[in-house]
Formats: sequence, structure tokens, C-alpha cells
Amino acid sequence: MKFDMHCHTKEGSLDGKVPIEAAVVILKEKGFGGMLISDHNSYKGYRAWKKWKGGAQEENFVVLKGVEYDTIDAGHILVIMPEGVKLRILELRGLPVQFLIEIVHKYGGILGPAHPCGEKYLSITNTRKHRNRMAVMDQFDFLEGFNACESPESNAAAMEIASMYGKPVFGGSDAHKADCMGLGYTEFEKPVLGESDLIALIKDRGREACSCGGEYYAGTTKQRIGRANNLLVDGFWFYNWISSLLRYRKRRRELRKYYIRIK
Repeated sequence: MKFDMHCHTKEGSLDGKVPIEAAVVILKEKGFGGMLISDHNSYKGYRAWKKWKGGAQEENFVVLKGVEYDTIDAGHILVIMPEGVKLRILELRGLPVQFLIEIVHKYGGILGPAHPCGEKYLSITNTRKHRNRMAVMDQFDFLEGFNACESPESNAAAMEIASMYGKPVFGGSDAHKADCMGLGYTEFEKPVLGESDLIALIKDRGREACSCGGEYYAGTTKQRIGRANNLLVDGFWFYNWISSLLRYRKRRRELRKYYIRIK
């Protein structure tokens, strides 16, 4: 089965331009069998999908629930939880990566770095706290090995890390716009009909579970604005930092609950 394993929606991401219904239509027309909704710290896109479908399944297409979580110390992490598992803390950005790993694994999920060798602040190998770069790599379940919005050098470095640690690799478009949808893909060796199928396949088969690839997107913001992108990245980091502070008390209450359960 062919999936786009990194998709943003208009309903769930501030920078998303594609409504979830349109994303499904586009990917089906391109021959995909499914997608992972991976909005920033939000399940709003997936909720919009469930509301629109009224609980029914899309014919010949699987929509998986995921989130692209902004950690405080290791960039963006893709998280996939089993069906029916709803953890509010995954919508409260700013957890340290070690806590995120413990919580996700405790509740039966899997996780891995998005674009691990990409932009500073946003990617695990380019975070400010360098000690977190590789210290937790062996605890991840997969890595994003192909991202259509990254450079060939970034993706090659990600694939090298995946090989070094023996991790499965996902591919995705990281699409925020319609013309990017489906440029990155993951092919699974067995049918994936839901989050639990995916989790079991990754845990059972490891690197043999899937392969990835795709085409590069030529319309990224970085390509359009050149060096000014550094200012945008710095601004996004500042926005993330402020947003994390605003959610501090809520996150702390939730973390205390999950931490007690974990211990």
C-alpha cells in the first residue's frame, strides 16, 4: 500500500492550505491508498475528517491519525497512536523529547523524527541542545527518510542515520499546498487499514516493513525567499517558544498525570 506519511490540513495547521476532503481526493487521483494526517500539535484535521465522514470509511483509502509534535529540545517528531487513544498532552507543544518517548510508548504508539536533518530548531540534528541530537535515536521507532520539501542532502543524511540505527524509513510530502500533495510516499509490504495495523507492522518487521521515495517540491518558502528564510525560521522558533510558555500550566498538569501513570 502506498501512503503519503506527512500531510498538513487547512483545518489543523495554521500554515495548511488544503482542506482534508480535497487532500483525500488529490491523493486518490494520484493512486495512493492512504495518508497520515500530521498537523502541528493538533488533531483538528483528523476530527474534521471524522465529522465529514460521519464515522464511515473512505472507499479504497485509509486516513491515519497522527500529529507532528514540537518538542522543546529535539525539533519536530511524528507521533502515531492506536485507535481510540486520545492524549491531550499531544496537543500541548513543548515537551522534552524523553518525556514524549515515554508517554507515546506507554500508550502503545510509535514515533520518529520528521526531516531529522532539516532546518535548525525544527529538526533533531539541528536543535540548540546538541546533547539531544543522537542520545535518544535508538528509542525511536522510525525516521522520516524522504521529505519532498527537504534537500537531497538532508534526505541522504536522514537515510544514513536510519541505516546506522537500523530504523524503518517513512516518506512523505510534508504538503501544506495542493501541488505538493503526494510527492513523497511510503510503500508498506502488507495492508495497513488503521493505526494499529501500522504500529504492529513497524514493530514486527522493522526496516523490512516499508520503503520510501518521491519527487522534490520546487515551491517551498525557503526556495522562494532565499536567505530571508533564516528570519522566518527564527520567527517560527520564537512563536513556538511563546506558544509553549502559554501552554505551560496545562502541559504540566497533563504531564503530572501521565508521568505518575508511567512510573
